Amino acid sequence: MNQASPRPRNGRPARPHRRPKKDPVRILAFEALRAVDERDAYANLVLPPLLRKAREKDGFQARDAALATELVYGSLRRRGTYDAIIAACVDRPLREVDPPVLDVLSLGAHQLLGTRIPPHAAVSATVELARVVLGDGRAKFVNAVLRRITAHDLDGWLERVAPPYEDDPEEHLSVVHSHPRWVVSALWDALGGGRAGIEELLAADNARPEVTLVARPGRATTDELLSTLGPEAGRAGRWSPYAVALAEGGEPGALDAVREGRAGVQDEGSQLVALALASAPLEGPDARWLDGCAGPGGKAALLGALAAERGATLLASEKQPHRARLVGRALAGNPGPYQVIAADGTRPPWREGTFDRALVDVPCTGLGALRRRPEARWRRRPEDVAGFGPLQRALLREALRSVRVGGVVAYATCSPHLAETRVVVEDVLRGRAGETPPADWIDARPLLPDVPSLGNGPDIQLWPHVHGTDAMYLALLRRTA
Repeated sequence: MNQASPRPRNGRPARPHRRPKKDPVRILAFEALRAVDERDAYANLVLPPLLRKAREKDGFQARDAALATELVYGSLRRRGTYDAIIAACVDRPLREVDPPVLDVLSLGAHQLLGTRIPPHAAVSATVELARVVLGDGRAKFVNAVLRRITAHDLDGWLERVAPPYEDDPEEHLSVVHSHPRWVVSALWDALGGGRAGIEELLAADNARPEVTLVARPGRATTDELLSTLGPEAGRAGRWSPYAVALAEGGEPGALDAVREGRAGVQDEGSQLVALALASAPLEGPDARWLDGCAGPGGKAALLGALAAERGATLLASEKQPHRARLVGRALAGNPGPYQVIAADGTRPPWREGTFDRALVDVPCTGLGALRRRPEARWRRRPEDVAGFGPLQRALLREALRSVRVGGVVAYATCSPHLAETRVVVEDVLRGRAGETPPADWIDARPLLPDVPSLGNGPDIQLWPHVHGTDAMYLALLRRTA
């Protein structure tokens, strides 16, 4: 039996239905964005297993993985900007557009406005993706919106959707640099200064961060890592003597030292926090160190190695058992004695005055690591800052109780928000008599003599646009009684 011809339309035979072309790269990027949206997953945790599976199943090459990574991270970083542009191209409030459709539109907008992909190719590939993952009906909507977006380049759209800086500075920066308005305000307060500094900081949050390795003392050296990588693939870190920065596209897991746990991936700012605590002057014994919020284990592994060089013992404590297991893996093979326990740092099982040095890298909003976790800027709310406050204060108070008189405590957080940094420390130090042991500030700046622009002290705030690190905060305190 012959198959019937398509029914004529307008006097011409209708075109036969064509199956959409499946593009593994863009389908993977869409799947990653859906996981971020639906499961509150983090892209840096979702992407690696997706890419491994794609290499095995679809024969992904390095260029495929690079494109998928750029589409995911670019769409997440510039979501605020792209949402404003998409909103100008649709005939309904953005909240009425289904989230999967918005994800496809964001991927298309990023290809059109944030990459060098030719506009016709970006539209065509995104519409084909929409046909695969959304169906033909919604693909037509995607096609119409993307064709409106092609009317202008990014600068042209920003002139149309961002208010003038002179009329509303925070909203202008929010749209242009794709940060929620409240985050812009909080970062500006922490940074101080005028327009140039905040623009540089917001732009740095949208830049792809370097992957930095740490050579754990006594187990690996930077020379070993650099020799293995070669001059084209790595360079020495700028500030930490244990840091090696990978060239773009470098794969940490390809190094024996990383696979064996002798080296690890760790931002240089985190390394500096551990180094400053280890370098703080101390009178009397220096035998017992504490990491009171140790998960997932990066700082603990570096502290453990530094402690081992002095014959000191590290206790790494982490409240969540699954994170404590990660700490154990990070410390496995440490050259000196250590112990990992699952314990609540606000109700510690150890006696007061047990330790000589202690670190509490407290849970926080993570506003200092938006380069690495761009989705965090869209998940956090202003009330989250207040929500973390009681825990941060409790952890710092217990850390001060945990060290002996003369002992040193490092309070660290990966957020520059003033309410999570200096305000917490000052509140604890002003605590009622008997509630918190008395303590004095230690000027942390001389402990990092090669690092510039550390502020007025005595605490330290690192910045992505100044130091090339996450925005780590550090306060050092010495218990006095």
